[in-house]
Order: sequence, then structure tokens, then C-alpha cells
Amino acid sequence: MPYKSFFNWSGGKDSSLALYHTLTDKSYQVEKLLTNVNKQYGRISMHGVREELLEQQASAIGIPLQKIVLPDQPSMLEYEEQMMQTMRQLQKEQFTHSLFGDIFLEDLKTYREIQLSKVQMKAVFPLWKLDTTQLIHEFIDLGFKTVVVCVKAELLDESFAGRVIDKDFLKDLPANVDPC
Repeated sequence: MPYKSFFNWSGGKDSSLALYHTLTDKSYQVEKLLTNVNKQYGRISMHGVREELLEQQASAIGIPLQKIVLPDQPSMLEYEEQMMQTMRQLQKEQFTHSLFGDIFLEDLKTYREIQLSKVQMKAVFPLWKLDTTQLIHEFIDLGFKTVVVCVKAELLDESFAGRVIDKDFLKDLPANVDPC
């Protein structure tokens, strides 16, 4: 019997691919997308995706969306209190697993695991430590589409912003920049 699960949705490419992997794995029954939204700006806290696009994504995916509305720049205490309140409610609803699109941020993975263990839930990372070059090629080959919405100026010039991530984009990407 599959684990009753929710997916922590960021609206980004890694999140999309991790959800795809999860939906093809019969171990998990994803019944909810969970997203933090900044109350002041109406955007996903993690990537700044507009709330209306978030809702369109969830509708297209066909999984119910639950938003956690956070104040602008919440303190760590405010964030953790809101998250734990939500996790306790999800626990009451019999959710047992929480899935993430993280690939390589060890400290964030550990934090998520610790927080979820407080409510007897398991954190799952379908893309964890997978080769990012292979992941981005899989993303493109599966037909996913994504647009670069911002760049880190120390690594990429502004001409990369607004581009679709495709094979041409990857050819133009400097060797020192991880494709994911």
C-alpha cells in the first residue's frame, strides 16, 4: 500500500522533475502539493513564482494545493511555528511522508528531516545526489519547459535571464555553472 504523501512544491524545475519521479514510483500516493506563499507579495517564498501561476501549475498537475501563508521575511521562529502547525494538521490527516525536490544542499536536507521527525513523518528526496547533468537532460527530454527568471551575476550574465532551458541553453552554459 502506498504511503500517503504530500509534495513540497516550489514551482521550479527540480520540484517538477522530483514530482514526476514520485508519481512514477508506486510507493507514494501524493495527495497534496504544499507551498509557502509570501503574504505581502503573493509569491512562492522559495522562487518568487506568482500565486496565480502556482495555482495554474497545481491545476494542470491535478493535485490539490495547500498554501502556507507567511509574513514577509518571517523570523525563523515564526516560520517554524507555522510549519509545525501545518505538519501537525497533516499528521492528523494521516500523512506519513513529505517529498522534496532538493538535490544537494545537505544542511537543508538535515533540517527538513529533523523537523519532520518531530511529527513522526519521513522526508523523501527523489533526486538526492543524482547527477545534475543527467537530470537536466531528462527534464528536457521528457518535454518539460522552464524559463530562467533570474541569474546569479557572479556566474551568468543577464542574457541568460528569460531564456528557455533547452539543449541550446545548455551548450551556452559556462562549464563552471551547474545546470540545475
